[in-house]
This record gives sequence, C-alpha cells and structure tokens, in this order.
Amino acid sequence: MVPILSLWLPILLSAVFVFVVSSVIHMFLDYHANDYARLPAEDQVMQALESFRIPPGEYIMPYAGGMEAMKSPEFVEKANRGPVAFMTVRPNGIPGMGKNLALWFLYAVVVGIFAAYVAGRALGPGTDYLSVFRFVGATAFIAYAVAGWQDSIWYNRAWTTTIKNTFDGLVYALLTAGMFGWLWPN
Repeated sequence: MVPILSLWLPILLSAVFVFVVSSVIHMFLDYHANDYARLPAEDQVMQALESFRIPPGEYIMPYAGGMEAMKSPEFVEKANRGPVAFMTVRPNGIPGMGKNLALWFLYAVVVGIFAAYVAGRALGPGTDYLSVFRFVGATAFIAYAVAGWQDSIWYNRAWTTTIKNTFDGLVYALLTAGMFGWLWPN
C-alpha cells in the first residue's frame, strides 16, 4: 500500500501535463471545431429570448415537473409539437476563461488524487511500471472519458462529440498513467 501523500508529485505533474496537452488539443487542433452547430435563425431566437431575461441555469422544454405530468395530454401534445430542448443559459458577455481553466486544472488534480488512491491501495512500493500504468490509466480513463458518455445517453449530445471527448480522455489517461508509472515510489 502506498499513501496518497507520497504520490503528490505524480498527482500534480500529471495535472500539469493534462492541462497543457488539453490546451494544445483545443487551441491548435481543429477536430472539436464542429462540436456545436449554429442555431437556425440565431439572431431572431436570441432577440425573442432576450425579453424573458432568463437567469443563468439549465432548462428543459417542455417541462413536466414529474413522471405523472409527463403522461398528461397537454405535456404529450407539447412534446410532440416541439421543439424539445435541453438548454444551458450562461451569464451575458464574453465568457472569461480564467475561472474555467482553474477549475479544469483542479479537476485534473482530483482525477490524479482518485487514481493515486486506487493504485495506492492496490499496489505497493516498487511495483513495476506497467502495473502502475494499468491501475492509474483505467481509473483516469473512467474519470476523463467514460463519465461523459451519459451526456449522449440522456441529453442527446452528438455521439461524434462524445467519441472525440473519449479520445481526448484516453490521451489524458495515458499521460496520467505514464507520470504515475515513472514516479511510483520504490
């Protein structure tokens, strides 16, 4: 068994590597460029929604409020008529990236902590590189990639976007696993 505190260096370095590589993926590679499509009649839809002053949050329409209400003829008629949408409303203005980047780095640290916990409980000091790589890699892959699949299952996110995010998650998991395998204590 290896205590988490003795794995602080691979936790932090893997987070740094994941942060840097994810920045390269999103800034220099264009395979995520079409993850979102332009809304038809965007200007008219924005103008129509503006008067409602919808506060930032997540919304669904039509909204039922519960399982029983989903059976009502009014809800069924609304759902069949459409549009049916899941909508995230953000605060107005150009989004600042500082907070999101800080949270992304913190997320990478948390993934490293969980990977350290799992591998640290399963493996002892001096474990070979490949064994560490497997435990950490599988744990990190679940966090970076598999966790996002539910958005395609439940919220109709395009599977092509989910597959691209899964590929990104695989890259992040391999970086994390490699860092832990390299820095695993003897």
